[in-house]
Amino acid sequence: MLFRRRSAGPRRPLAAAAPAVLAVLAAALPLSAPAAAADPAPVGDTTVTVNANAGLGTVDPAALGVNTAIWDSAMNDPQVASLYRDAGIGALRYPGGSYADIYHWADHTAPGGYVAPGTGFDAFMGTVRATGAQPILIANYGSGTPQEAADWVRYANVTKGYGAKYWEIGNEIYGNGVYGSGWENDTHADKTPDQYAQEVKAYAAAMKAVDPAVKIGAVLTMPGNWPDGIVAAGDSGDWNHTVLAAVAHDVDFVSVHWYPNAGGGEQALAAVRQLPGELREVRGLLDRYAGADSARIGIAMTEVNSDSGNGALTSRPNGLFAAEAVSTALENGVFSVDWWDTHNGAGPITTVNGETDYGDMGLLSNGSCTGSVCEPAVNTPFAPYHGIKAVGALGDPGDTLLASGASGPDVSSHAVLRANGDLGVLLLNKSPSTSHTVDLRYLGFTPGTAAPAVQRWAPGDPGLVDAAGTATAASATLAPYSITVLTVHAKPGTGSSAATVGTPGAPRATAVDATTATLSWPAATGAADRYEVYEQLGTTVQLIGSSTGTSTTLRNLPPGSRHTVNVLARDQAGRLSRPSAPLTFTTGTPGDSTCTVSYRVTSGWGNGFVADVVVSNTGPADLNGWTLDFDWPSAGQSVGSWWNADIAATGQHVRVTNGRDNAHLAPNGGTSAEFGFVGGNNGANPSPTVFRLNGTVCRTTG
Repeated sequence: MLFRRRSAGPRRPLAAAAPAVLAVLAAALPLSAPAAAADPAPVGDTTVTVNANAGLGTVDPAALGVNTAIWDSAMNDPQVASLYRDAGIGALRYPGGSYADIYHWADHTAPGGYVAPGTGFDAFMGTVRATGAQPILIANYGSGTPQEAADWVRYANVTKGYGAKYWEIGNEIYGNGVYGSGWENDTHADKTPDQYAQEVKAYAAAMKAVDPAVKIGAVLTMPGNWPDGIVAAGDSGDWNHTVLAAVAHDVDFVSVHWYPNAGGGEQALAAVRQLPGELREVRGLLDRYAGADSARIGIAMTEVNSDSGNGALTSRPNGLFAAEAVSTALENGVFSVDWWDTHNGAGPITTVNGETDYGDMGLLSNGSCTGSVCEPAVNTPFAPYHGIKAVGALGDPGDTLLASGASGPDVSSHAVLRANGDLGVLLLNKSPSTSHTVDLRYLGFTPGTAAPAVQRWAPGDPGLVDAAGTATAASATLAPYSITVLTVHAKPGTGSSAATVGTPGAPRATAVDATTATLSWPAATGAADRYEVYEQLGTTVQLIGSSTGTSTTLRNLPPGSRHTVNVLARDQAGRLSRPSAPLTFTTGTPGDSTCTVSYRVTSGWGNGFVADVVVSNTGPADLNGWTLDFDWPSAGQSVGSWWNADIAATGQHVRVTNGRDNAHLAPNGGTSAEFGFVGGNNGANPSPTVFRLNGTVCRTTG
C-alpha cells in the first residue's frame, strides 16, 4: 500500500472555550486618533470588529506546516515544493506520523512498513529547501535509542549543515497500548508515561550534547481527548501530568494532535470554537509544571485534520475547516500547525454540495482510486490546500496576530497587523447557502482611501484568486462557503507605524495573589513617554495599568479571575506602539479566608471524570447548613450524578447544598464535609477557580 490510512484511538469533539472573567478597573483611554469623518452607515447583516491594539502573538516562520511521509513516492516532486512555496508553507514534518517509531534514518528503513524510493532524509531536505521551509523531525522512540537520535542530529546539523531546529521524541506514544488501544510501535518493556518521560530526558541530553541549539519536543495528549485523564493500572497519574512533571524543564516545546471527528461540514467548523479552551489547558499544564520556564516552551499542533480517516475530507467544507482551525490555533499560542498530510489516498467516495469528495486526508491528490472513481491528476490541490493558502495570504512571519470578531454566527474573522502597518483581514462565511454582507469596524487603526487588495476562494473559483474591486475597507459581501482575504492600507501618518517607539518585550507576571498582579517587561526601543497595560475584553481593550518604567502592579482584581493583557508604549507625541505579546494569568484565592475547598479529579476517561470535593470551615463560628457555589470554566463541563450532597446546575453555574449528614461545619477546621460527583467534559476539563461557601470566597487548596 502506497499510502497510510491512520488507525487512531478513540477521540472526542472538543469543548467550548469559557469566556474570560472581566474586571472593570479603569476607564479606557483613546487608542487611536479620531477618524477624520464619521464611520459609514452600516449596510451589512454582520459587523466584524478588528482591534489593532489587542495582540495575540507573532506569526512564526514555521506557522503553516504539512506532514510528509516516507511511504509517499510523490512527496519530493518538484511540483509539491512549488505549491507549498506558493501557499506560504514554513514547516515540513518527517518521516510520517506513526512511521517515525519504526523508522531508522541511517539506512532509510522502516521494518514492517513500506518505504517509497526517493524519500530519504537528504531528498526530503532538498524539498524543505526548495519550499523555503524548515523541517520538524520525529526521532524514533518506538524502536530507536537516544544514540540513534543524537547521530541523526550530528549528520543533519554538523555533517550536512541543515540547521534542523525542531525534533520531537516519538509520535503518538500514548497509543502504545498502555491505555488499551494500541497503534503506535513501542518496543520498550515499560510502556508507561513515566518511562516515556525518563527516555525523553535521555534523548534530550544526548541530542543537545551534539547541538545545543536544537529544540526538543515531548508528546502530549490533547486535553479532553482520549486518553486524557485516564490513569492506567499501576500509574500515579495520567499521561500529561506524569510526563510534564518529569520533563517540563528539559523540553523546548510540546506536541499535540487534533482530529475533532465531529462529522465534517458544519459540525467540524463548529468544533473549532472549542479549540481555544483545549490549548489554554495545555498552557495551564506548562505553567503548573514549568513555572517561570513556561514562557520559553512552545506548543506545536503537529497533526490536524477534521477527521482521523473517514468522512468528507477533500471538498469545500474541509477547506474552510483548515483555514479556521489553523488560524484559531495560531491565535491561541501555537507556533506551528501541521496538516495531515501531503498525499494520503482515496477513501470512501461521497458527494458534498454537488462536489465529489474522495475521502483523502492529503492536501494534494495522489491519483488513487476507490473502485471506479479516481482522484484527479497527482498533486492537484484539494480544498484544504486552498484554505491554508488563504491563511498564508493573510500575513507573513513576524506580523502581529490581532483580536477580531463577528456579530453573526455564520461569519468568522482573523486579522494580522503587517510589518508595514497594513491590516490583513480574513473573512470566512460558514453558511453553505447564504451570502453575508459584512461591515468592517476598526479599533486602533485608521484605513486610508486606497482600495484594499482582495483575494477570494468562493464556489466556482479554481483556487485563491485576485478579486480586486469586490470589497472596500468598509464592507465586503461574502459568498456562501467562501473565504475572502483583504489587505487594508493604513492612512498615512497613523497607527503604530507612525509611532517613534518600538514594541515592548513580552510581559511576564513576577507576582500574583488573590487581588493583585505585578508585571514586568523589556523596554521598547525609542523614547517611550509611558507604558500602558490593556486587558483584552473580546475585541475591545481596557486600560488597567500605566507606568513610566518597565513594571507595574495591577490591583483590585477579583479572586480566581483570568486576564489576558498587552503592554503598549506611548511615544512623546501620544502615539501608541504595536501591542506586545499577550500574557494570560489567573489570580489566586484569599489565604486568609474563613473557608477552604479542595477540588480533586480522582479519575477520568477522556470525556468524563470523577471529582472529590472537601469543604472546611476555618472561621470562628459554627455553620449549620451550607451552600457551595462555583462555575465551570468550560461550557462542555457538567455534573451527572453525585453523593453526600445535593447539586443543581444552571448553565455553567453549579450550586451544592449540604447533605443530610454533613450540614454542620465546626469552626476552626474542626470538621469537614466531603462529597463527590461524576462529571462529563465534551473537551477541556479545567478545574473551577473560585468556590464560595455561603457567599464567602474560599481558599482553594490542591
